[in-house]
Amino acid sequence: MRFLPLCALLFGVAYAAAALFAPPEASDYDLIGFGALPVLANGRIKPLDSVARTSLLALQGRQRVSAPENSDPLVGTPTEWIADVFFAPARADSFPTFRIDSPEVLALLGIAESDTEIRYGSFSKRVMAVLGMLPSRTTRFSYDRLLPKLDDMDRQARLADGVEAPLRTPFQRQVLAMRDHVVLYLRLRASLQTPDVSDFAGELGKFEAALPAGILAIAAKQKGELHDEGAVVAMSQMANRFGFMEQMAYLRPIPTVSERPGAGQWESAGTELMKSFETGRVSPEVLSYAMLGRAWRERDPSAFNRIVHALQQELGARYPVEMAKGRVELRFNRSQPFYVSTVLYVTAFILAALSWLKYPQALGRAAFWLVLVAWLVATAGIVTRMWLEGRPPVTNLYSSALFVGWGAVALCMVIEHLYRNAVGSAAAGMIGFATLLIAHNLALGSDTLEMMRAVLDSNFWLATHVVVVTLGYASTFLSGFLALIYIIRGLFTRSLDQATADSLTRMVYGIVCFATLFSFVGTVLGGIWADQSWGRFWGWDPKENGALLIVLWNALILHVRWAGIARERGVMVMAVFGGVITSLSWFGVNMLGIGLHSYGFMDKAFWWLIAFAASQAVVIVLGLIPQRFCTLTFISDAADVDQSGRTTSFP
Repeated sequence: MRFLPLCALLFGVAYAAAALFAPPEASDYDLIGFGALPVLANGRIKPLDSVARTSLLALQGRQRVSAPENSDPLVGTPTEWIADVFFAPARADSFPTFRIDSPEVLALLGIAESDTEIRYGSFSKRVMAVLGMLPSRTTRFSYDRLLPKLDDMDRQARLADGVEAPLRTPFQRQVLAMRDHVVLYLRLRASLQTPDVSDFAGELGKFEAALPAGILAIAAKQKGELHDEGAVVAMSQMANRFGFMEQMAYLRPIPTVSERPGAGQWESAGTELMKSFETGRVSPEVLSYAMLGRAWRERDPSAFNRIVHALQQELGARYPVEMAKGRVELRFNRSQPFYVSTVLYVTAFILAALSWLKYPQALGRAAFWLVLVAWLVATAGIVTRMWLEGRPPVTNLYSSALFVGWGAVALCMVIEHLYRNAVGSAAAGMIGFATLLIAHNLALGSDTLEMMRAVLDSNFWLATHVVVVTLGYASTFLSGFLALIYIIRGLFTRSLDQATADSLTRMVYGIVCFATLFSFVGTVLGGIWADQSWGRFWGWDPKENGALLIVLWNALILHVRWAGIARERGVMVMAVFGGVITSLSWFGVNMLGIGLHSYGFMDKAFWWLIAFAASQAVVIVLGLIPQRFCTLTFISDAADVDQSGRTTSFP
């Protein structure tokens, strides 16, 4: 066991390096170059790879795409999937990319329950299904499967549109979400070409050749002169098709011409094609993407790679910063640093928990080194996001979850360095895992590097109020989790000796002091920001009330400890409840959909929030069990008592 900490450190570094420097998937196509091409979507210039990944997360909750009938083979990378959506929509329509969990929505779409059974292709999958590690039913379906009943779904969605958001039934919310997913998919299909054309490049060539005569015919008709009516009709049909692309397009992949590098606007392919009626020529960039689509459909990797390289050179000369950020973001997407951190945090927690049973020194230090590597990987991910976005670390709920975990783990490592009893490592592993899991679920809705809302568009206050108050969240959660360790270990194990109990008590006290300071300062800074933005320091907004509750509860914990009103276990129980208050203030008030902070409205986490509060209530009840029952029921029948009268098992 002597070299176990070193082995754990080397494993963590090797695992992180393998993810960062993973070779690209073998392919004759330059999918890395294609995925790095920048486009404007939702107010942000991002690589196509990010568009593909965020779209897949929104549509189906994962970034991989199964082949038709949910068989074992995969379509490939997200970039391959989005290339099919753009250039080979008939093939993309057959991939099961729409996740549907609601039985009511399935019934509305005409999908019988018997049609949702999974065909397990291997013994390992069947075993995993029995153990509950795989769903017993499929939940993902293709666009082709949904198409016959989309009109019925649209009618139900229009009815749901007429109901205020807080009053909608679960079925109405699910129908609206499904409608939004279908619209997103259709908008992606119409971003670079019209989906009903087999050879868009050839059609554009014919259109450009006929364009001069068509413009003359239209001008003659407007003047009432003799004209070619066939040319006018042909131009009108093309205008309708291009107008449809302009209206539906999800992306703006075409940069307008500007004399200064990095200047100019980005337009959709449909908008650029509509400009053809004024300029008399088709945009070269639109033609390049059309030729790219032809090469993809005809399985011509050499032509595909040549066009990708030409687009990269042209865009790189005009937008060097965006291209550089696109390459970094693509590497960031492929390495998945937060997933790597999640795996390392879980491993560290397991080692820390085992250290309480056997080999405390070796396993405890191994857990600490894994936590350190995981934290450094998460730090690199957060710093990369900051550079890509040009913002402080906390800009939305997703980034707040990342930062809460980051700050809590940093405090845990300080605790572990001071006490060296694996409590800090165990807390770091579980909190890091939990916050990254929350962040993953928050990322399912949209791009996490979204454009800032106007009310938040202030880097100074984002770097002061938001960061400070989020550190207050992190430390309050940490104190609650340390208290949870105190209660659970004291009730169900014999590992909580007096020294560990005293160290946990000091940990919780110090963290609550830290949490009170940062929560109070962050709330005051928020009031100053509100005074500058909204003209009032305090307005009893739900989010403001939540922040105030956190400050008051932490102050109350300190008061009852200083006054001797509550002893160790009482303080621990109050710290656990502090985590409930923080979760309600962090997420709960966002579910109300009212107040000046309603831009963060969400309701999908309601039952998870209730489950968390219920689990903490159970722990609180356990912590209030009288000592004599604890000794008889959960701990040794002969719990030792020192000369001061304190039990050595559960103070």
